[in-house]
Amino acid sequence: MERAFSNVSTKGQVVIPAAIREKYGIGPGTRVEFIEEGPRIVLELDTIESRIQRIKALRGITAGGPSGTDLLLEERRLERERELREEGW
Repeated sequence: MERAFSNVSTKGQVVIPAAIREKYGIGPGTRVEFIEEGPRIVLELDTIESRIQRIKALRGITAGGPSGTDLLLEERRLERERELREEGW
C-alpha cells in the first residue's frame, strides 16, 4: 500500500495527489464517496461497478427473516379491519 499526504484547506478541500488521480482516472467531475470505517476514512470512486457491488453485497441479508410482502399484506389486512370497524361493519 502506497501512502500519499495532502493538507485540508480552510474550505475543507483536499487535493488528491497527481499520481493517484492518474492511476485511477480521477478527473474534474469524478464522483467519489467517503466511507467511515472505524477511525479510518476511505475514499472510493463512485462508479457503476462500485454501486453494483454494494447492491450485490445486500443479497441475502434478510434471509431467514420475515417476508416483506407478508408483513405488508398483514399490515394492510389489519388496517382494513380497523377501517371496517370504524365504519360500523
